[in-house]
Amino acid sequence: MNAPPNIDHVTPQSDGDVVSWLTNETRDQRFIDNIFAELCIRLQRTGIPLKRATMNLLIQHPQWLGARIIWADGKREAEITRVDYDVQQRSEYIGSPVYEIHQGIDEVREKLEHDPSQGRKHALYDDMRAQGLTDYVAWPLLHTLGKRHVVTFATDRAGGFDDAHIASLKTVLPVLALVSEIRMKNRLARTLLETYVGSHAGEMILAGATRRGSGTTVRAAIMICDLRDFTRISDSWPRDDVIDLLNDYFDAMSEPIARHGGEILKFIGDGLLAIFPLSEPKACANLLHAVAEARLAMAALSERNGMMGRAPMNYGIGVHVGDVMYGNIGSRTRLDFTVIGPAVNMASRLEALTKQLKKTVLLSRAFADLVEHDFALEHVGEHPVRGFSEPIELFAYNG
Repeated sequence: MNAPPNIDHVTPQSDGDVVSWLTNETRDQRFIDNIFAELCIRLQRTGIPLKRATMNLLIQHPQWLGARIIWADGKREAEITRVDYDVQQRSEYIGSPVYEIHQGIDEVREKLEHDPSQGRKHALYDDMRAQGLTDYVAWPLLHTLGKRHVVTFATDRAGGFDDAHIASLKTVLPVLALVSEIRMKNRLARTLLETYVGSHAGEMILAGATRRGSGTTVRAAIMICDLRDFTRISDSWPRDDVIDLLNDYFDAMSEPIARHGGEILKFIGDGLLAIFPLSEPKACANLLHAVAEARLAMAALSERNGMMGRAPMNYGIGVHVGDVMYGNIGSRTRLDFTVIGPAVNMASRLEALTKQLKKTVLLSRAFADLVEHDFALEHVGEHPVRGFSEPIELFAYNG
């Protein structure tokens, strides 16, 4: 969310003013929470006694089912909370107004001043009564292809909303649906790119780097990791257990990489490719800090697996540094945003050598030169590397 909207200049409004503003004057506002907060304030200035309002949006995200935007009287900003997938099995959702709208109801209206025993039964209504609210209404916010989101409004006015208030609120719904869908589509595009190609690559693609063969040369530390014995595991474990194992393994590796400024470009079966661009002066040190944290996470994961009678998880990591081509490669209709070049090949070969040399993490001399004054490295000699004419001096990192 960016800075709250500047609404001090807003004069008393009519329904038409609010719809016109929502249609014509929100183009430069990127964030739907800011638009929603300003909308509620403008609705108040038409004379609608709003006390509380929410938008409940279903989003496509690997971790979150949705987001709830909550505005309250006197606030210049709306609050955003993320909603996890498990909420669908919890009482806060089951039987709630949002649940009813998702099930196809076109309006939920609850006169909170009435005898609670005569109304809908849900903890939300008890909470709103405790806050002094007198009336509540929820409607679907209809996006294209049948997508149903939810918007709600509540008041503490004696007698609740009158018919004119309800009519005015309904007037803004179609435009609010369009405005919110545009912002959600933009956010969805960004989320999908971040999820599948990484944040930096996603930003480049959104900025227009979509032509096949387009790219740039980046100097980076390259890290390639591979899980050991995965073929045996996948052949002998139940399918769902294998998926859980992979997810746990990738979490253990990926989260330290992200924390220390690396970018995972791809998962390759049971392996991953990550880079730490040298535009960050401490990139190589950051890579080794990430490796050290990942080692601890993998040890904890192996301990948990051991409690279930499973063998420890082993892996190998190859690390090199050099120039890579960073950009679009693929067929005319299917591209991959990745890195290629001899430096990537070297990191891959070093990862493969970890098996032969019985070392978990192998570093090239080129990488070691950049970190050896700050980290304890084990010299393991020169070794031939497939695809390279001269033996390569290698180091192990045991931190």
